[in-house]
Formats: sequence, structure tokens, C-alpha cells
Amino acid sequence: MTLSTPARACGIDFGTSNSTVGWLRPDAETLIPLEDGKITLPSVVFFNMEERRPVYGRLALQEYLEGYEGRLMRSLKSLLGSKLLKSETTVLGSALPFKDLLGFFIGELKKRAETTAGRPFEEVVLGRPVFFVDDDPVADLEAQNTLVAVAHKLGFKDVSFQYEPIAAAFDYESGISQEELVLIVDIGGGTSDFSLVRLAPERRNVVDRSSDILATGGVHIGGTDFDKQLSLAGVMPLFGYGSKMKSAAPMPTSTHLNLATWHTINAVYSAQSQRQLQSMRYDIVDPTGIDRLFQLIERRDGHWLAMQVEDSKIALTEQDARPIDLGRLEPGLIAELTRELFEAAIEPLLERVRASITQLLGDAGVSVAQVDTVFFTGGSSGIPALRQSVAAMLPNARHVEGNTFGSIGNGLAIEAQKRYG
Repeated sequence: MTLSTPARACGIDFGTSNSTVGWLRPDAETLIPLEDGKITLPSVVFFNMEERRPVYGRLALQEYLEGYEGRLMRSLKSLLGSKLLKSETTVLGSALPFKDLLGFFIGELKKRAETTAGRPFEEVVLGRPVFFVDDDPVADLEAQNTLVAVAHKLGFKDVSFQYEPIAAAFDYESGISQEELVLIVDIGGGTSDFSLVRLAPERRNVVDRSSDILATGGVHIGGTDFDKQLSLAGVMPLFGYGSKMKSAAPMPTSTHLNLATWHTINAVYSAQSQRQLQSMRYDIVDPTGIDRLFQLIERRDGHWLAMQVEDSKIALTEQDARPIDLGRLEPGLIAELTRELFEAAIEPLLERVRASITQLLGDAGVSVAQVDTVFFTGGSSGIPALRQSVAAMLPNARHVEGNTFGSIGNGLAIEAQKRYG
């Protein structure tokens, strides 16, 4: 798209793992650098207790890993649609509503984008998943309305939305030379979103594209869920997951589930959680695992462990094995993670992804053979088992890889220019 003047509005892709801000202007890249020249800002806030300040993105992770005292918060987008959104958490000794936590991070995105752009933004197109919450339209609308309220409080006067896979479709459309029927497969940190869209060069500047969107769908599965399943399958058994009680019943799993889930890790450090673990310690047949769990909790290494699992997941897209060295907790302790274990752990999730795509094609009345192209985007779209799973469903379609972290932000910027000029 050729512009003579900069667009008035920006597009914000607030992601579960990474976020971007897009802004169309003449002779410049669409995505605005947000941290050290990089277009992504990891969706992380670290409240540094020693210096009494919030830190964002890569710097937040760095300060946390360097051992500063404080509170690390990741996967902030997962709060939308969850029951946590109506509650508070303790940050720097004070109660902070989770809704305000979203405002901290989105406000930082706005501030960094405006600083780089050298101008304020009062209009914005926000990306959103097809479903914030599966099978609950009321909760889904509430999640969107929460984002609207947060954006208005931050100074955006006009706020509108576009489905993330549709935004990715518009980014892909900017580079095609003929009409295509495209299945957009957007696998992000928190959701898998799909759209079946008719794209063509001559349609790029049309404002109302509703007739070109044949169907949208999605399921609440993303990168953090893949992390969770890998952790439960290959790491948490070392910390007592699956241990037997003397009654022959399995050990309760709530602590392990919380440790394997980014936005609930802090719950395991609560006094109540630790009392519950202590009360069952002597009822477990082999306490080796739970004793390691106590050590991990005492060291507050939950987020460190989650980062190791995430790194292993990423490495397993290219490697057959990627062990985690747990020597900081116990000399010689290693979690043996392999691609085979990972793919077996996530197969139930992939089955739900396939079912969602099948339903999408059915909703559109389109056969598998009619789809010209499958366009993959999103940070988790590179998992080989996922690619192969979708490819097997659509063997005749071309498979195209988009900008893993930039397609949605680019598309939202295109949409913002169309809507606001």
C-alpha cells in the first residue's frame, strides 16, 4: 500500500507471549521498534521490589533472572475472560486489580510507540482472538469490553477491533498476485484462530470485506498450553506429579498444574498452598518428588523452570531432544525432554485444532479441495507436529509461512489506515 502521508491510527497486537504496534507511513517499515530496535515487546511485567518500579519486556525477564526481588507476571492476555480479571493481586506491597495490570502493559506499548513515532495516537484497532473464551459469548464480550475500558483510560478516544487471523490475511494479501481462497492458521501464545478468506489484489483497498470472510473459528489453545503439556509430561513427574498416596490414590495435582501454567505460578508460593503440601507430605509413598517441589518453592524457581520448558519446546521444533539441567535444585538432576514425548503430550490439543478447522470448513460450505493456500502465522505455528497435522487435512493446498510475530500487527495497521485514514 502506497501512502503519501502517515496514517492517523495504529494497530496493536496485544499477544499472550509477544506484542507489536503497527503504523502505516510512507517509505518506512510498518511495525514500530519497541525494545532495543526489536519490533516485539514480550508481554511481561516485572515489579522490581528493590527499586520500586515496573519493568517490561526482555528487561523484565533479565532483571528477574538476575535475582532481583519482585513479582514477575507473564501471559497477561490470559487474564481476559478468566475469573482472575475481577480480583486483585499484591504488587509491591499494595493490592492491584488485575484489570489495572493490563493497563500497565498496554499503556507501555502506547507510550513506546508514541515516543518512536513522535506523535500521539488517539485511534486504534486492537487485535482480538476469534474467541477469548470458548463457548461462552457473555464472557467473551466481557473480555472485549474490558479491553475497550482499558484503552479509553489510557487515552485512546476511538477503539475498534479486528480478528487476529483476518488481520494476518490482510497482511498476506498485500503480497499476492491473483485471487486465492486462503485458510489462515494463527497459533499464538494463548489461542488458535482460523479464518477462511477470499483474497485478491483488486480487493485490497475495499473497506468492507465482510463478504470475503467465509468463516471464522478458533479454540483456546496456544503456546502456553503446549508448554503446560510438555511440563506435565516431562518435568513435573520429577516433582511428585503422579505420585501415589499411601491410600493408593494419586497425589492431588493442583500445585503441579499451577506450576505448569504461566499466569498461576505465583499461586504455589502462597502460605495456604504450602500448608496443603506439607499436610500430605507424610501420606505419600515416595516423598522424593514432593521434597524437590518444596526446594523449588523455597527458591521461588517456578518462573525459571517455566522458561526452561518454553526454551525446550522451541528447541524441539528442530531437535529430537532438549534436556533441562535441574542441577540448581539437585546435583545431577535432568529432565529428559524429547520431540517424541512432546508430540505425544500435545496430541489431544492437536485433535481439538483439527476439529475446529473441520467445523470451520463445514460452516463455510467449502471442501478441502477448494482451499488454495494455508497461511501459517503466530509464534507457535512452527511446531512440526502441528504443521503436519494441518497439512494432512489439506494435502492439495499450498503452505505458506507468514511473519511469525509480525503478520497480525502489519494487518492491524492496514485496517487502522482504512478505518481512520
